[in-house]
Amino acid sequence: MAEEWVPEAVAEIVPEPPGPADPAPLGVDRTPTGVAEVDARLARLADADHLGTSGHLEVYEDVHQGLRDTLTALDRRPGPPPPPSPPTGPRPPSTA
Repeated sequence: MAEEWVPEAVAEIVPEPPGPADPAPLGVDRTPTGVAEVDARLARLADADHLGTSGHLEVYEDVHQGLRDTLTALDRRPGPPPPPSPPTGPRPPSTA
């Protein structure tokens, strides 16, 4: 009896399910404000470009808190001194 030919099992090609895309920069321009503290905080947003979405929250919260701290510090800076107050008490007698 002749041997029967049996085809080899062909591996079925199954495409991999789509997964999350690699982190990619969003390409959002950040225009300098001219205030060093604010520009440094906004530059930190670029860190989110290289993180997965799960890491964005930490960066955003850090930037938000830093901007709040910068604004709060503006309220604490001394402004110009107030004008002198008029003297109080009895007026000297008029010589007119």
